[in-house]
Amino acid sequence: MTPARLLTWLCYGAMMALAIGLNLLPVFLTRLGADFGGEAGLGAEPLGRLGAVAFAGLVAGILATGPLADRYGAKPFALLGNLLIALSLGAMAAAPTYATLAVALFFMGLGAGILDMVLSPVVAALNPERRAVAMNWLHSFYCVGAAVTIVAGTVALELGWGWRTACLLLIPLPLALMAGFTPRAFPPLGTAGQPRTRLRVMARQLWFLGALAAIFLGGATELGMAQWLPAYAETALGYPAWVGGAGLLAFSIAMAAGRMAIGLLGHRHDPYHLMAAGCGLSVVLFLGASFLPLPAAALACAVAAGFTGSALWPTMLAVAADRYPEGGATLFGVLAALGNAGGIFMPWAVGWAADRSDLHWGLSVSALAPLLMLPLVLALRRHARPEAAVS
Repeated sequence: MTPARLLTWLCYGAMMALAIGLNLLPVFLTRLGADFGGEAGLGAEPLGRLGAVAFAGLVAGILATGPLADRYGAKPFALLGNLLIALSLGAMAAAPTYATLAVALFFMGLGAGILDMVLSPVVAALNPERRAVAMNWLHSFYCVGAAVTIVAGTVALELGWGWRTACLLLIPLPLALMAGFTPRAFPPLGTAGQPRTRLRVMARQLWFLGALAAIFLGGATELGMAQWLPAYAETALGYPAWVGGAGLLAFSIAMAAGRMAIGLLGHRHDPYHLMAAGCGLSVVLFLGASFLPLPAAALACAVAAGFTGSALWPTMLAVAADRYPEGGATLFGVLAALGNAGGIFMPWAVGWAADRSDLHWGLSVSALAPLLMLPLVLALRRHARPEAAVS
């Protein structure tokens, strides 16, 4: 295996470590409420605050790491992100109070944000001739890591090991990744000898603004369904709670399968056409999930939407890197920030619409994201440079 290929696979593994940082809390949320809230348990607001703290760390990691990685290189931050996740898992396992748990979760999110920031530009630099393929493979391992984290945490709780033991059992992965990254030489985040394309230069170009809007809609497509699927299955479709959890797990697996499929076959197809097809199919599935009268068919559409929407975020990152090969980590940081903003906005929009009607209509609002993204990605293709049209 070549050094570039080995480093690419290490980045895939690090994406699984990133997934631990973002998916562990929901598995343990009920147990944490009981352990830190006394007889009455913690209320919904302090439990929700834990998720907000972790997300604040994620955003801080993304925003801070982009310009620093452009200046100092990606390797120190790949090591730091894994170190923070490992230390935070240990701190969670030992946390005596709610406050210390919240601090541990902030640093867990910070480590995840740092990795989220550096892994995409590193993989793009290592695979300049096949960015869309490599980026989809990279992000498929986030879905694999999410599924593994959900299953491992659930099994640990069912076996009576407790959430603290489960945290300790996950520490070897980020430590092993640190050991793997340490002797590796990382590529420069751009072409050697070429000047960096400044953010202010990109921000004056209509294509770049369109790419920001597209990845915002891609994040909204992905996370609008993911955040509401368990609640929708339980409250609107009438399934027991365990079916909602299983549906979310199936959704994550479908996303991983979709990204791996692009990773295996995407080099044969235009990435813009792949995104357009994913958008169109997602609209159909979102509407089917919202309005089909048979609950099993509606749930199947919701899960299948994970497959059709899976390639939107990573492929948009890839075509932007093709268009701006000297954009560096800052380019990926801005795109990731907009994608996450879409992931924040759409779950809120679904809830807002549901409060004014019902959750069927609320979920249907999420179909607007891929519907608006479809003509946008086709417009971006028309104005892409010839070498960026096919990755």
